[in-house]
Amino acid sequence: MPAPHESFRQRQKTAELDGLSYKPLTVAWTDVGEGAPVILLHGIPTWSFLYHDVIPRLEPHCRVIAPDFLGHGYSDRRDFFDRSLRAQTDMILRFMDHLGIEKATFVGHDTGGGVSLIMAIEHPERVDRLVLTNAVAYDSWPIDDMVDLGNPELRAKSPKEIADFVASGLPDGLHNADRMTDEFRDGIVAPYSDEEGKISLIRNASSLNTNHTTALVERHRDIGVKTLCLWGVHDPWQPIGDGERLSMEIPNARLVRVENASHWIPHDVPGTFADEIAKFLKEG
Repeated sequence: MPAPHESFRQRQKTAELDGLSYKPLTVAWTDVGEGAPVILLHGIPTWSFLYHDVIPRLEPHCRVIAPDFLGHGYSDRRDFFDRSLRAQTDMILRFMDHLGIEKATFVGHDTGGGVSLIMAIEHPERVDRLVLTNAVAYDSWPIDDMVDLGNPELRAKSPKEIADFVASGLPDGLHNADRMTDEFRDGIVAPYSDEEGKISLIRNASSLNTNHTTALVERHRDIGVKTLCLWGVHDPWQPIGDGERLSMEIPNARLVRVENASHWIPHDVPGTFADEIAKFLKEG
């Protein structure tokens, strides 16, 4: 029987999108269910596999679309394009056009939350509702591990050394120790466990730019869509205070504190995570 991440990978679709670099770039994604589209955006160093236990729980309620960001997972990992929040936003816009989606609900975790903020502020016509979940915002990121990972000197390390470094930090973002399984570890690091993936992950980390979220702070008040800030309260990296602040600055926002979860909240408590989003989608 294939490992969970291998089965997840086999279900992904792929397409080439032009206009993002000097030649087309490949994007990989999961697309299941029917109804109003909900786009799940992951962060670094994860990929859409972070949502593997959430997707089947949301599928009865909506069309669930979970892309891998450029340079992440099994989207393009070649070494000639930008991977910043701005570049990922451009990719999402082209990706929506490719799928014929005019507007969607965005669920943004970690750097995916930063992209979701840009979408809601600068492309509000493409955003139906917004879920920010342990998202990067303000100047609380990148965390030290990601700064270290972006050091180009790490190119001399083996893929296994880089994968082990990433894996060593995963338990710090889980509140429920039983969720730190070999399947989760192996799934998260799988795309980065060869030479191309190693270099791609280093490039992803080096692209992190705090200015891309600090530039948004005064514009949080311009977000007009209904917003849910869904936050694992034990997050050591993106603290609950950021969720509280976002929920106050965004006019039509409310905060749900999840007491038994940390940073990797979609994996920490997938049932609670999916239930809160399903409830939010039904709100008038």
